[in-house]
Amino acid sequence: MILPLQQAVRAALQDTLTTLYGHAAVPATLVVETPPTRALGDLAFPCAFELARTLRKAPRAIAQEVVAALPAVPGVARIEALGGGYINVFLDRAAFLRRHLGQASTVVATGRAKTIVEHTAINPNKAAHIGHLRNSILGDTVGRLLRFLGTPVEIQNYIDDTGVQVADVVVGFEHLEGKGLDEVRALAGGEKFDYDCWDLYARVTEWYEADKARLAIRKATLHAIEHGDNPTAAMGAVIAEAIVRCHLRTMARLHIDYDLLSWEGDILRLQFWATAFDILKQRGTVYLQTEGKLKGCWVMEIDEDVEATIEQADAPPADVPDAEGGPNQREKVIVRSDGTVTYVGKDIANQFWKFGLLGKDFAYRPFATRLTGETLWATTSTGGAATHPAFGRAGTVINVIDTRQAYLQKLLKQALATMGHRTQAEQSIHFSYEMVALSHKTARELGYHADPDGKPFVEVSGRKGLGVKADDLLDRLVVKAQDEVGKRNPDFTEAEARATAEEIAIAAVRYFMVKFSRTKIIAFDIDEALSFEGESGPYLQYAAVRAGNIFTKLRDRTQLDEAAVAAAIAALPEDAIASGDDADALWDLVLACGRLDEIAESAVRSLEPAVVAKYAFSLAQAFSGFYHRCPILSEERHDVRLWRAAAASYFRQQMTRTLDLMGAVVPGRM
Repeated sequence: MILPLQQAVRAALQDTLTTLYGHAAVPATLVVETPPTRALGDLAFPCAFELARTLRKAPRAIAQEVVAALPAVPGVARIEALGGGYINVFLDRAAFLRRHLGQASTVVATGRAKTIVEHTAINPNKAAHIGHLRNSILGDTVGRLLRFLGTPVEIQNYIDDTGVQVADVVVGFEHLEGKGLDEVRALAGGEKFDYDCWDLYARVTEWYEADKARLAIRKATLHAIEHGDNPTAAMGAVIAEAIVRCHLRTMARLHIDYDLLSWEGDILRLQFWATAFDILKQRGTVYLQTEGKLKGCWVMEIDEDVEATIEQADAPPADVPDAEGGPNQREKVIVRSDGTVTYVGKDIANQFWKFGLLGKDFAYRPFATRLTGETLWATTSTGGAATHPAFGRAGTVINVIDTRQAYLQKLLKQALATMGHRTQAEQSIHFSYEMVALSHKTARELGYHADPDGKPFVEVSGRKGLGVKADDLLDRLVVKAQDEVGKRNPDFTEAEARATAEEIAIAAVRYFMVKFSRTKIIAFDIDEALSFEGESGPYLQYAAVRAGNIFTKLRDRTQLDEAAVAAAIAALPEDAIASGDDADALWDLVLACGRLDEIAESAVRSLEPAVVAKYAFSLAQAFSGFYHRCPILSEERHDVRLWRAAAASYFRQQMTRTLDLMGAVVPGRM
């Protein structure tokens, strides 16, 4: 694709510039731009303008000197000095298409450190809802992009099995429904156990609100779960494991998979927090508050300017400030006065483990079978498998958590920085995103009636039991998609229509969650997501299916399939792709398809998957324009027909890969 060519030209330019002007004159980074017209080439390097001031020469004269001295670069037809001093590169069009058509779909890279991407992290106390889908889809897409670019990736799903949400469901079973451990274990085997707990959790919330004194029962239950080795803790474990399995089934529908489930309870049982706590106390990062409302608590003084803390990480620890702190500082409780650890403390210990800084490790157990057929592993504090993959010890950690958790993520970075782990603090990345709501029309369609509040969307609340369960949303999307598929394909069996509808529904919801900037609040709308026209997943799928239909007809007429076309262009004359308006239109499509690796790199660098979604939509539009301008099946000239067919094949290949990066597939028919 395009990145290796860019790198080859950069390397040739850097060597030539060094030879001509000396190492000191060469810019640290050679910027590459896209020329405004095809007549100006495919790549443009403005480095002569940067050198002009140093060399005291006109940019155009520098560009001419450089171009005259440049060696031949494989894959490049020619390089010219154009305009006021641009170095413009014209790629070998035929060679590019011949090389990349039908080739491997990932970028080969070596020596990259592992990146851990933690996402989903749904409390294991009820069914997943629509808000959880944005987290999981964004996290899964980031993982796919990293893998595509050759980065080793470990996908983790953090399970908060000792938190207050699980405790509330235990309270519901024990105190509202009077059920014991065996009864709950029997219920947990049901397919809709996550739905049952959804309703129970909402009832418990109302029960607390009716009498605040009942919160003491929650507190006692939470203590019992944290301490373990009692019937209440056992019930919490049964509930959490059953709900996690429900969540995995939901996420599997969306093609979302994990390498490791890390359980919070194991962090406590294996004394991860105790180890981290000792380290933090020794460094002075946490201290015991002796007065005021936080008396008896272990707290961390938080500086809002975390980046400044990272810069000062190697300095000796300063004296611990007093309880008041400064105007830009505030205290965060890490250990409560009763000795219980806040979720912040457990997250700090987990973050230290992810980077391999804790000096301790989990044991691991097989938990389930992944979508790939491999083993999904889970942490454990008892026993564990003798052999297992190596987990943790990452060079970069990306935590996918909504914007409301920005403060917590600053805490994690500061804890690492104040401990002297500056590099790890810099590589501790909060991938934040805004909430998901529903359009009013979709809320009504799904049976969710909220009080009108003047907002253009309807907010949801899992705590109150208000909102849309993820599986209900997916089911509704499938039903509507199946109706459309049936109209378009009356010869489909019900099973064929259902399977195609599933593929369309998944593309619809995944693309909708990715196409908006992650900093934007989105209102999910079923009809917009499922539209076969406009900026939607089904539109992208349909574009790829149209390209595939060309080859169905081409095979019927000429017995040529895509493999035969790829082989045929190796010996074809190059006129149809080399020059002329139609050739430029063909090359525009091919070059746009070839930019997938560049787009993926940009999306990872900016941590903005919407870049890929926008690219996919523009690529589908480019194919539509090409398809109407340059007919394939009706083209009489054999060589022209084959080059155009090759371009259509390359589009289908790259669109399929682009959809895969967003977790969607291309149906056989739509």
